[in-house]
Amino acid sequence: MDNPTKDSNGTLLAEGDAVTLIKDLKVKGSSQTLKRGTLVKNILLTNSPAEVEGRAGGSTMVLKTEFLKKA
Repeated sequence: MDNPTKDSNGTLLAEGDAVTLIKDLKVKGSSQTLKRGTLVKNILLTNSPAEVEGRAGGSTMVLKTEFLKKA
């Protein structure tokens, strides 16, 4: 891996890890807001090292790693 996926603290993330949101995030195309401290379990890595995929708020979405920390 030439460009590993890291969380906001620089900790390496792997498939299946659990992460926590460090900031309230508005969900695009929805009135929903994901609150700080929300746990997202069993993440999937994407082609971009700045993004991961996970289930939060009842739906699957792509989250930027700058707003996540490893749980």
